Amino acid sequence: MNPNNRQFTLSRRNSLKFVAGAIGTGILAAGAGADLAAPEPAIAQTDLTPDAALKQLMDGNQRFVDSKRQNPHQDFGRLTEVAKTQKPFAAILGCADSRFPSEIIFDQGLGDLFVCRVAGNVATPEEIGSLEFGTLVLGAKVLVVIGHKRCGAVDATIKGAQVPGQIGSLLDAIKPAVESSKNQTGDKLENAVKANVVFQANKLKASPVISKLIAENKLKVVGGYYDLDTGTVTILSES
Repeated sequence: MNPNNRQFTLSRRNSLKFVAGAIGTGILAAGAGADLAAPEPAIAQTDLTPDAALKQLMDGNQRFVDSKRQNPHQDFGRLTEVAKTQKPFAAILGCADSRFPSEIIFDQGLGDLFVCRVAGNVATPEEIGSLEFGTLVLGAKVLVVIGHKRCGAVDATIKGAQVPGQIGSLLDAIKPAVESSKNQTGDKLENAVKANVVFQANKLKASPVISKLIAENKLKVVGGYYDLDTGTVTILSES
């Protein structure tokens, strides 16, 4: 088959699938005057409750751990669906560590997660502002702060590492959590990582925007811990 013809066939097929799906969900207006040019997204994910949104995330992580990933919302049809707007059901503040991208460990796809990543998963003013946008404006129903096993940023903070450039600002943001966990028994690094998750989650909850959403039962803020060895996410705190 001519490559150009094949490309046209696939494009036409994807278009037909999108229109058929839109009709099936009642998005297209009835009658001759219906606007087919820019239909609304078929999936209103922000209709979920905060508890249901958290369950959807954790169910995805269980699939990941069990090697039963469904890889949802990762095809061209989904790309087309969310191209002009987004309604993520969850927001994530995660570490920039390359070993746990949120969409993979939670088995989600395009338009599902509003993700901010920074070393040490610290809630800087910029990250807080971004997550206020993701929750208030975009409508994410659960906000997860997730740290991970053997976090290098937390380890460097514990050791008082002398670092160049702006790296020190990250360590400064982690120091209060390290200080709060120093008298705990057990693994010092693991304790500090978990304390840092809770500390950063509390900083987010102090935001007037986020605290109002929590009070109105429109949002749940959750602290999580990712095990690099097993792929499991454990919930540390909820509100």
